Amino acid sequence: MLDHTLIFSIFLIFTGAAVLAAIALYARQSLLVAYILLGGLVGPWGLQLVNDASVIQQIGHIGIIFLLFLLGLNLQPAQLVRMFSEALIVTVASSLVFAVIGFGTGWLFGYTLNECLILGAVMMFSSTIIGLKLLPTTALHHRHVGQVMISILLLQDILAIAILLFLEGFSTSGIEWYQAG
Repeated sequence: MLDHTLIFSIFLIFTGAAVLAAIALYARQSLLVAYILLGGLVGPWGLQLVNDASVIQQIGHIGIIFLLFLLGLNLQPAQLVRMFSEALIVTVASSLVFAVIGFGTGWLFGYTLNECLILGAVMMFSSTIIGLKLLPTTALHHRHVGQVMISILLLQDILAIAILLFLEGFSTSGIEWYQAG
């Protein structure tokens, strides 16, 4: 049987990522597709080469930390504040539109007020990590549109924290917001 140590799990994940990333690049697909496929293949729900889901989660957290660190290396504080002011209206408008769509959809399906609020909040935000991975490197570093997109994603992250605090305070029923549905 395979030795399921942390080092072996990391080896499997990195080796699999390299192989599937090469295949994805050759097939002109996003690396995100390769990474999702890798998780399904080696994880506890696939070939079960890495059985401990917490190991996969911890390695994923480390990857997110590195990705956000690399993002931070490219941002100057003065430029970030200027970009935030440009992206504020777009961020608020798009978040409100998707929140209303999510809330309305929940309401049409007969969900409770808390569940509709949660659905609206979920629809408001996009994933910063996925957005950054889908944004080509040339647009990320050298184009105004890429910088505005990063600003929108970061503002959405700040708004998400505020919304989570609001939902926590708004919950007056016996069900907590993270247990809805």
